[in-house]
Amino acid sequence: MSTPPQRTWRDYLGITLRGFVMGTADVIPGVSGGTMAFILGIYEELIDAIRAVVPFLRNLLAGRWKDGFTEFPWRFLLALLIGIGTAILSLARLLHQALETHPQLVYAFFFGLIVASVYVVRRRVRRWTVGLLATVLLFAVGAFFLTGLRPAQTPETPWFIFLSGALGICAMILPGISGAFVLVLLGKYQYILQALIRMDLPTLLIFMAGAAIGIVTFASFLRWLLHHYHDATVAALVGFMLGALREVWPWKQERLPVLPTAWSGEEWMAVVLMLIGFVAVIALETIAERRERRAPAKL
Repeated sequence: MSTPPQRTWRDYLGITLRGFVMGTADVIPGVSGGTMAFILGIYEELIDAIRAVVPFLRNLLAGRWKDGFTEFPWRFLLALLIGIGTAILSLARLLHQALETHPQLVYAFFFGLIVASVYVVRRRVRRWTVGLLATVLLFAVGAFFLTGLRPAQTPETPWFIFLSGALGICAMILPGISGAFVLVLLGKYQYILQALIRMDLPTLLIFMAGAAIGIVTFASFLRWLLHHYHDATVAALVGFMLGALREVWPWKQERLPVLPTAWSGEEWMAVVLMLIGFVAVIALETIAERRERRAPAKL
């Protein structure tokens, strides 16, 4: 394993600022922290750092502490995590208040973000076939019904908080998929925001433990899936996101998506926010795509 690059304090300050941008993206459903890592030019280093966690732990358990800390990019990860954590803590209260006072407008904005993410992710399929289209349809239908079957209140027990952290962290690794959106689907988005505002340490520590386990295990599994079944994996993700849009549709009646019967100023504002969210993601992904073409990520 190569020795991490030598950096000055200014370099690490820049990484912290990049982490702040990523954290801002991670707390908003539909905007992927992985996409921001692409845009900011640290995606490959982030993936390599995550993969280095297991060898680092092996060195520690074997008593090779010096080798472990020499080879492990802990300064890079620490600077990045400081930025991500600062962003999440500073935005949690704002988003929680917005969801409490204007849920329709917030979910309309989220809906636009996620529709744009679906549009972008489907372009990662190298060659569309009938089988892949069938995969999209299958996962879309499955996700639509699964989100309808999900109870309005999911468990607040430690095992479910742990699972939420493990699944939600995927945004750090997979561009186009938002970990905050996963928390919305699991019914734990507002719950975790409240825990951040209250500084509920037991809940946050359980969530972070799940995220730590999830990011290490999912990194290897994702690379294996994309290496062996790239187009099928992306097609399944597209279908899942399409079907799961049911959860963030701003107008519902008995948990089913409906169109508003009367169009007031708030309804039109919701439509405008949908468009703003859509355009924002397309713009971000265009920048990321240009950077990716210049320096392709090794998935």
